[in-house]
Amino acid sequence: MKWPPAIAFGAEVQAPADRGLLMRECRRLRSCRARRFGLSSGVRSYSRSSDNPPPAARSAQPAPREPSHSSFRDAPREMAPTGARSEERSREIPICGLAAVRALFQERAGAIKRLFFDLPTSRRVGGMSGYMARERKVYRQVPPEELAKIAGTVHHGGIVAIVEQPPLRVPDATDIAAWARTGAPVVLLDRIGNAHNLGAIVRTLAFFGVENLIVAAGETAARPGESTYRVAEGGMEHVQIWLSADFARLCAELRTAGFAIVGTDVRGPNLASLNRREFLPTAVRKRADSAAQTPIALVLGNEEAGLAPEVAKACDRLVRIPGSGKMESLNVSAAAAVLVAALTIGG
Repeated sequence: MKWPPAIAFGAEVQAPADRGLLMRECRRLRSCRARRFGLSSGVRSYSRSSDNPPPAARSAQPAPREPSHSSFRDAPREMAPTGARSEERSREIPICGLAAVRALFQERAGAIKRLFFDLPTSRRVGGMSGYMARERKVYRQVPPEELAKIAGTVHHGGIVAIVEQPPLRVPDATDIAAWARTGAPVVLLDRIGNAHNLGAIVRTLAFFGVENLIVAAGETAARPGESTYRVAEGGMEHVQIWLSADFARLCAELRTAGFAIVGTDVRGPNLASLNRREFLPTAVRKRADSAAQTPIALVLGNEEAGLAPEVAKACDRLVRIPGSGKMESLNVSAAAAVLVAALTIGG
């Protein structure tokens, strides 16, 4: 069913010429971004090659507050984990791209607060528009330039869903014990800084059925955001992302629960083969019963610096993907794909 290009409030429909709500939405999102990044309200947009905006532009009016350093991250909030950021509280974000929005609609349609799309995409989202109308929520067809303003990027894929993103949870002993009982691998990202890499890793984990991913707290680590959702192509709906302020301590907790902790390091020994047993410490590999039942926690380090020294020390074993030697390493998202495939289907 084709739905008219309109904005719906339940049964009441206003004509597309009424652009008041759309312009208020654009102003609201720009205002939210200005407050979030500590920028002047005069800053209208920026390139979104990642979730990190450029330094604040000069303005006639000073910003209400200045970042304490060149990073856009806000200072830690009260009661947050050490190294956590204020953006880890609930906040509205735009989710872009048809694959990501469709996955969101299938898994948790109720989370969608407002929906915007262009004319070509309107012919493919009749079911979503019908749902938004029944739920008395805002949906509207808009011109591409207005959609780009709402999304904060021209890479919106023709559709933008506005959702409330909850803060990331810190896993406790009960969570970790539940992971261990499944025998499935978990993945830890130690200060992965690029939101696109985070999105690509989430897509890989969803493809191979790995359900739990832990990211580091701190100023340099990427968080789930607009770019992550877009690059993950719907994978964010199938992977639970957790937060840890102390990876060395988390490794110890995982080990206590029965996990083998395996870190990746360009200085580590090459894996003899991409077989799950090869990831395990030697003592575990020698016992066939233990090798089959021991879950693995895979730790991937920062794109440039690798694993932090204390995290590398907390691992049971460090490994390296064997290659030709012509390149030192793979991109972290490519390495994740190789290693997770080996852990899940490598035998």
